[in-house]
Amino acid sequence: MDTADETLATAAAGGDRAAFAALVARHYDRIYRLGWRLTGSAADAQDLTQEICAALPVKLIGWRGEARFTTWLYRVTVNAAADLRRRQMTRARASDGWGDWEIARRQEDEEARAARLWLEEAMARLGPELRETVALVLGEELTQAEAAAVLGLSEGTIAWRMSEVRKRLRRIAQEEAR
Repeated sequence: MDTADETLATAAAGGDRAAFAALVARHYDRIYRLGWRLTGSAADAQDLTQEICAALPVKLIGWRGEARFTTWLYRVTVNAAADLRRRQMTRARASDGWGDWEIARRQEDEEARAARLWLEEAMARLGPELRETVALVLGEELTQAEAAAVLGLSEGTIAWRMSEVRKRLRRIAQEEAR
């Protein structure tokens, strides 16, 4: 005659490995079937069954024997499936947020690239004197006095050139907007 589940569970909770192995062998398919019905996925059911079997030694310590072992095991499986759903939903929400972030990052990159291309094209339309002034003041972040020293010009000439660059870039942008 087979040993009752409850007897095996009590022995397994006390550290009897043979009793634990007998319980797992007896109920593995039951756990899997219920897991498959709860998750709708063979892969998730397999993972769930493995997870339950791995956690069962610790869980058995909390088994009080107030219900049949199979009833308790069903409850463990239902709870594990609910935990799995919550983890999957959390991951899905996290990945959705990540996806939104990635879309926004790519859009910002594209906007920055478009702005850079526009500026390159607009700068190509400026004369070499204005381009070299912009390259020093904005590109190399020199002060107007430093740029004037590099170019051998007065600081006032550099200020005028920068003002002229702003006017021309504004005019180019307005022409393109039409």
